[in-house]
Amino acid sequence: MDRIVRFLKTQPIWIFVVFCIVLFSFSSEYFFDITNFQNILIQTSTIGFIALGMTVVMINGNIDLSVGAVVALSASLAIELQGSIGIPAAVLIALASGALLGMLNGVIVWKTGVDAFIVTLGAMIGIRGLVFVYTGEQSFYASDFAYSDFGSSSVFGFPTLALLFLVATLIMHFVMKYTVHGRNSYAVGGNRKSAIDAGIRVGPHMMINFMLVGFFAALAGVTLSTQMGASTPNLGRDFELWTITAVVLGGTRLTGGAGSIMGTLGGVLAIGILRNGLNLLQVPAFYVLVIMGSILILVLFIDKKVNQTERGGVSA
Repeated sequence: MDRIVRFLKTQPIWIFVVFCIVLFSFSSEYFFDITNFQNILIQTSTIGFIALGMTVVMINGNIDLSVGAVVALSASLAIELQGSIGIPAAVLIALASGALLGMLNGVIVWKTGVDAFIVTLGAMIGIRGLVFVYTGEQSFYASDFAYSDFGSSSVFGFPTLALLFLVATLIMHFVMKYTVHGRNSYAVGGNRKSAIDAGIRVGPHMMINFMLVGFFAALAGVTLSTQMGASTPNLGRDFELWTITAVVLGGTRLTGGAGSIMGTLGGVLAIGILRNGLNLLQVPAFYVLVIMGSILILVLFIDKKVNQTERGGVSA
């Protein structure tokens, strides 16, 4: 019991998740159903994949705004190329494209010293333009039904995409909590100068983390295209905003140095449960956006106050 209490103190987002589950369970007779919970996991897996990589980058003290465009590019590559080189090769190329674009972002941030926000904002615009050029502003459709069947498949009655997301979450949790790379991420985000003094190669380290978020964004694009059986040039619009919202809700600080994969999982589920529950209650979509935006502003306000308290600062 003590461990649960300590966990909830360090991961308060899970209190909010439990609150939402209880609230919507009493509000809608359709919410508390195993099939509905599976649907929530499937629906949130896309943002969830990206959020895993974004958490590492943000703990590092950076951010990546190009993830939505990478989703569109990887989905387009996976769909369009499979007719000529087969599904496995097309998927590998799609995933590699995300990692390579992430590496490019990381190298630019590392070598130029330009803020990651500016670099990835430019990448977001450039990659989205590349997607429109590559697709000719047209949608692509999967020619092999085996590809789209994967998005609706299950393993022992559990949706494959949800299982894949949970496995990826466990892997990243292990990486961030029990490996040198994970500890270095917190060190770099907490105090970059001290990390350099400690012998951490900050530039290559950041590049690897940008590659991680690029890979996960590409994986999100591939899995989303298996659900749709298609890709569109506009795929992934605003995904970067939803992803950052989930990560911040999960307790990762925008200033870096603090956060966790389990917290991010809670943030992802909080968004998924809120959207699902409000939809079941037939709340108009624009009200859902207002509620989510208000929650994000509240969390950012709390985060700022916590930072000021810990640093002994005062607001201007």
